[in-house]
Amino acid sequence: MSYRVCFVCTGNICRSPMVESVFRARIEEAGLDGLVEVDSAGTGGWHEGDGADSRTVAVLEAAGYESGHAARQFHASWFSRLDLVIALDSGHLTALRRLAPTPEDAAKIRLLRSYDPDAGDDLDVPDPYYGPMDGFEECLEMVEAASPGLLAAVRQELEGRAA
Repeated sequence: MSYRVCFVCTGNICRSPMVESVFRARIEEAGLDGLVEVDSAGTGGWHEGDGADSRTVAVLEAAGYESGHAARQFHASWFSRLDLVIALDSGHLTALRRLAPTPEDAAKIRLLRSYDPDAGDDLDVPDPYYGPMDGFEECLEMVEAASPGLLAAVRQELEGRAA
């Protein structure tokens, strides 16, 4: 059975598809692509079916990542099939905790930057949507900085399952 991770931001067109693409690449590089499933969603559904923001796509492609994506809204019923739900900022964290049907489901939710040992106290990945292109580049830097720690945590969970 696969270990399932879902990344969640507001509209599922900027931050969460970015981290989904980056983390999927890290999973493949680590040889875990058959063991870990990665996807993303938004706390709201107003962009459902839309592709990722063109600036997200441009930043991902410039860095060598794949960018195929269709936005969707996160639903509380998904908690039962997910192992880890990664929020991109504290607002998403709060919204997801309200949606969690059980305390066990709420315990699955983490902030992405909590996996970056150099993040300091500000664990939010800022929303780049209303800003210039450099906000998307900064977002990618934060995502890439958190990815090794998240990969290590997922690897540890997988090893725990095998024991």
